[in-house]
Amino acid sequence: MANKTFDKKDPGSPNSELRTPNSTLPLSVYMITYNNGATIEGALKSVAGWASELIVVDSHSIDGAIETIQRYTDKLYQFDTTDMREKYQSAHNLCSNPWVLFIDADEWLTEEFKREVAGIVTGETPCSGFIAHRRNIYLGREIRHGGWYPDYEIRLYRKDRGNWQGGIHAKIHVDGKIGTLKSHYMHAPYADTAHQIRTIDRYSEAFAGDLYRSNRHFHLFNMLARPVYRFFRDYILKMGFLDGIPGLIICASTMYYVFMKHAKLWEMEKKYGRNKGIQE
Repeated sequence: MANKTFDKKDPGSPNSELRTPNSTLPLSVYMITYNNGATIEGALKSVAGWASELIVVDSHSIDGAIETIQRYTDKLYQFDTTDMREKYQSAHNLCSNPWVLFIDADEWLTEEFKREVAGIVTGETPCSGFIAHRRNIYLGREIRHGGWYPDYEIRLYRKDRGNWQGGIHAKIHVDGKIGTLKSHYMHAPYADTAHQIRTIDRYSEAFAGDLYRSNRHFHLFNMLARPVYRFFRDYILKMGFLDGIPGLIICASTMYYVFMKHAKLWEMEKKYGRNKGIQE
């Protein structure tokens, strides 16, 4: 199902003269994108002119994202694949600095965060990677409860000690000592609820594909019970109700996401057979 091609965008594109000056900070920042035109500029602005290398791996976006990216970097590559781990790893492999940092197209770095990272990259540390905390903004409110909180993962690491593992929810694995950054970065994943539903549709499809390829079979119990449990856990046990209506929408949409990934797994089994796997 994955259509895999890899090519570099023509560096002589029309808006190349608008790119920001290069920095001498020995850090590569990379991100992967696909139709993130609504948010990508905020992410690019927060790192442009700060790190010495900015790499973006896209999948032939059609929403204006490519034109925006070209204003900030000439290191834009096109890679068509449905494998998120593969896409992240390809961006990682393109980095040329010893330290790398990845961000998503709906995130941005604070000045405090950038000062702390610059100090680590230019100094001495026994750590091979650093966990970073993320603050989430949704429908005009910072989310401090439920399944979105706390939110942290490794983001800064030595390139030669890291590699990507997993499927749709791929994670960077780092060999060596892991530290924790004191500062945070920001995340605004959805412009509105319609954007959220579109994203859920795409991610549930990809997650169901991962389940199918790994011979994880559909069970009616999972489709019925897991969404209810997720809502109860996030809204009641993790006190998502304290985030008001945005918190309720998050928990309800998460429940819908869990339901749909099992529904799509059932659909794949009906279409392709239960034990054959999806052919690449």
